[in-house]
Amino acid sequence: MKKKKLKILVAMSGGVDSSVAAQLLKNQGHEVAGVFLNFWKDEADPHKSANKDCSGESLRDARKVAAKIGIPFFTLDFAAEFKKVVVDYFLAEYEAGRTPNPCVVCNKQIKIGLLLRQALSLGYDAVATGHYLKRLEQNGEVKIYRAKDNYKDQSYFLYTFSQSEIKRLYFPLGNYTKSEVRALAAKYGLPTASKAESQDLCFLKGPHNNFLKRHLKLKPGPIKRQEDGQIIGEHLGLPLYTVGQRKGIEIGGTGPYYVAEKDRKNNILWVVRTWDDNLLYRREFTIKQATWMDKKRPSLPLSCRTVIRYRHDAWPCIVTAGKTRGELKVILKKAIRAVTPGQSAVFYQGRRLLGGGVIQ
Repeated sequence: MKKKKLKILVAMSGGVDSSVAAQLLKNQGHEVAGVFLNFWKDEADPHKSANKDCSGESLRDARKVAAKIGIPFFTLDFAAEFKKVVVDYFLAEYEAGRTPNPCVVCNKQIKIGLLLRQALSLGYDAVATGHYLKRLEQNGEVKIYRAKDNYKDQSYFLYTFSQSEIKRLYFPLGNYTKSEVRALAAKYGLPTASKAESQDLCFLKGPHNNFLKRHLKLKPGPIKRQEDGQIIGEHLGLPLYTVGQRKGIEIGGTGPYYVAEKDRKNNILWVVRTWDDNLLYRREFTIKQATWMDKKRPSLPLSCRTVIRYRHDAWPCIVTAGKTRGELKVILKKAIRAVTPGQSAVFYQGRRLLGGGVIQ
């Protein structure tokens, strides 16, 4: 059966992945256009001029790629929405003692979610991105699977999308490795073929603690050793620390130490001496804000595997009902180190993405 040709809007960041995604869809005969999204920039950043230059370079690269492929290209300003939905959430979560997952929120509500709504209003059939994951249509529903490239797989960040949304989203890179994508970019003469990959959150340059120090009111307090309750130093503000971390606990002479707990009520940072201390491990945890990709919610208890942070191993678990409405309990086959409140626990059966929720 001949595949329907679609009118597709491709989110182009100026990187090699979205460039190749646009080229592949054009090769398939779809009516393709590219769009560059302008996000919020930190005006309090002392290096803001350099960051703006970086953003300008990305826009120029995306425009050059669109011209090379021969597709229309335009920009959309999502700065205000991005600040309200992503940046404010990022800061509020850290202030509340949790470790946020801004890419999950951004993809759902801004980078893909808002873009999809805009695209439909402009007469497009679908949106495509350079994310690495597989999209398969089976029995009238769309299923999402891990990408061929295990290291680049980004299905973890897209567990929140519904069937109505996923049916209008395309991910052309799911069957390629990163090296194969670069080879395709070179084959088609795309200007981004050898462009370095960005490692930072798109609204941050440098350590995220510098950003938190500029935007949050931080209150120093005692660092206490878990084994004996002794005060061994002073922290710079609880939002600057994450469960399990070692770097940044600046206690000379007696370390290393690892963050075990953040007591917000008493403003105490509790630490332990060893990387594998039992206090850093959890066999059970709860999640809220659970979402499932299939129209029909899975029956509980559910036997599957969970990933508790991006690029973490998938661990066998049982998902069952929690104590309160809207809460689910995750029971691990084996305890995991540094299960972190605010991060996402994402569930898989084999390579298929089922859904996920926010760790409490």
